[in-house]
Amino acid sequence: MGKVTGFKEYKRKSADERPVKERIKDSKEVYIKLSEKVLNEQGARCMNCGTPFCNWGCPLGNLIPDWNDMVFKGEWEKAFNRLYLTNNFPEFTGRICPALCEGSCTLGVNKEPIIIREIEQNIIEKAFKEGWIKPTPPRVRTNKSVAVIGSGPAGLATAAELNSVGHSVTVFEKADEIGGLLRYGIPDFKLEKDIVQRRVQFMKDEGVVFKTNTNVGVNYNTQDLLNEFDAVVLTGGSTIPRDLKVPGRELKGIHFAMEFLGQQNKRVAKKEITEEEITAKGKVVLVIGGGDTGSDCIGTSIRQGAKKVYQYEIMPKPPVERDESMPWPEFPRTLKTTSSHEEGCERDWCINTREFTGKDGVVDTLHAVRVEWKKDDSGRMQMSEMSGSEFDLKVDLVLLAMGFLHPQQEGLLSDLGVELDARGNVKADENYMTSKKGIFAAGDMHTGQSLVVRAINEGRKAAKAVDKYLMGETSLRG
Repeated sequence: MGKVTGFKEYKRKSADERPVKERIKDSKEVYIKLSEKVLNEQGARCMNCGTPFCNWGCPLGNLIPDWNDMVFKGEWEKAFNRLYLTNNFPEFTGRICPALCEGSCTLGVNKEPIIIREIEQNIIEKAFKEGWIKPTPPRVRTNKSVAVIGSGPAGLATAAELNSVGHSVTVFEKADEIGGLLRYGIPDFKLEKDIVQRRVQFMKDEGVVFKTNTNVGVNYNTQDLLNEFDAVVLTGGSTIPRDLKVPGRELKGIHFAMEFLGQQNKRVAKKEITEEEITAKGKVVLVIGGGDTGSDCIGTSIRQGAKKVYQYEIMPKPPVERDESMPWPEFPRTLKTTSSHEEGCERDWCINTREFTGKDGVVDTLHAVRVEWKKDDSGRMQMSEMSGSEFDLKVDLVLLAMGFLHPQQEGLLSDLGVELDARGNVKADENYMTSKKGIFAAGDMHTGQSLVVRAINEGRKAAKAVDKYLMGETSLRG
């Protein structure tokens, strides 16, 4: 611990945001980089506690107190080497992870936690700037080949790890660019796509092969895949969105969030949009769903020039402060106000959609009712409508951001005949192997919808299992 009294001397200082009026005119990242002096001080706030619960809170088990202390001392290259032991892509998690580690920070018991995520992002960016991180192709190849289906964070992590120990890895992606939701889902103002492309090129330089516009089970024969590769890893994500089955759902102007967000990613990249264009310009937009995807829809709508943006959530409004239902060191599910919310949005909770109506086949009105939640005799939360609370809202565009159910099962999964779990995800054992020998699954396709950091963790662990399957032993950390 470099500075014993650091947590007493320095207050938490997060990165400032670009002014709202400025940032909504472009798709550049919102936050302004902190100076090294401030980062040194923020690293000094780390208590180096005997039992670092931040490590426990992080799905990757990042060695956070170590690199916090190194940043405080100005030992940035050492900090990078320590960070890179456990995280393949700090440039992603340092931008879009909800920072589960900060929720478990011991300092957070009675003070504000360390800015762990921002320190992480600055470590990796300095490593790229200084040239400490360089492509290192394996010196020896094993003559074993692995196909990774899907190029989201789980797929990329799997590919990077397996390639590092000498296996020949080919990543198949159905879209025209690599990255999954990192590329076509997360807005550029949270993750600029040159950051994604930098990592993709890095992996190419290390020997990973990428095949885009290749939808295995549709335009690429599944049996050919099995014949060509010694192992297959399914990392295609959870892609079937949860729908809102109410009267009027079929009206034009009601879309899934990912249709809307993916188009905006293409628009920013100056790519052609071949399907029917979805735009919020000049419209009253309603986002249904209170999570990060809903927040992304808000920020995107505002940048497109929406007239007004609403966000409705069926669940109760979370508490502002941690309460007895979320004791430390569990991640506090408190009210989250994102930079998109700050840009202009009217939020409300405990609202249930009854129906949509419209004119000439186009939606123009939401019909909703307020609800209340109470625990039943078994302790489960039950919803009931509040009498007389019905209301209407005039809308032009409705975006459904209510999460995802499971991966697409037609095509690849049905061709492979892998067993699914009760929720429709690919079932796998403790070694990430599916019901079919040599076929593995990781990430959201295996666990259901989750976080980028958890997907990276899944990919690393699956890669360790695949390596052991192919070689009888493994040196991968998992």
